[in-house]
Amino acid sequence: MNEKKEVGEKAVEYVKDGMVVGLGTGSTVFYTITKLGQLVQQGLSIKGVPTSEQTKQLAIELGIPIVSFDEIEQIDVAIDGADELDPELNLIKGGGGALLREKIIARAAKTFIVVADSTKNVDTLGTFPLPIEVVPFGYEMTVKQIKDLGGSPKLRQKNGTPYLTDNGNFIIDSSFQEITHPRELEKSLNLTPGVVDNGLFVGMADIVITIKDKKLTTISRS
Repeated sequence: MNEKKEVGEKAVEYVKDGMVVGLGTGSTVFYTITKLGQLVQQGLSIKGVPTSEQTKQLAIELGIPIVSFDEIEQIDVAIDGADELDPELNLIKGGGGALLREKIIARAAKTFIVVADSTKNVDTLGTFPLPIEVVPFGYEMTVKQIKDLGGSPKLRQKNGTPYLTDNGNFIIDSSFQEITHPRELEKSLNLTPGVVDNGLFVGMADIVITIKDKKLTTISRS
């Protein structure tokens, strides 16, 4: 069973004709976008708002019409993946480097749907290093302040140079061991000068589609 494909395609059921859809980034939501592309070819009318340049290119290739924020009033549904998912439906995101645009679009959506295979389910967030988007200026000081918050930060590299997000920023990947108070950590990080945003998505997921006990499972926030 391809879990990523199964959960990714299940999310398409929430997309209706005429909707504006936030299109996530990553290996699971790839299947959602691919399926939406097939449905668009068959006559489904939607508009997509991509969370990354990579997703934008994929959507264009599949024939999904792309719109910008100034062309729309709202996003009806956003669909995205996760790097970790806890029992309270809190997430760590940003392994693909698109966390800022992902958070902007998830927050703007009436309904935020997360697709996650069984490996993403954890009891407590924190095994996956938390991605933190920071401005390049003075990032060394920002790293020190992340350490003061209990993190073990490391600058993300690509081919020997700092990885750059679509926004021209750096990513700091920081282990925090067990993140037992994700809301407090999210706030503390975002109050740190130089931090643009971080990959903790606390209380944001409305619906999670995942695999539990080898069964497709849909969980709605109560």
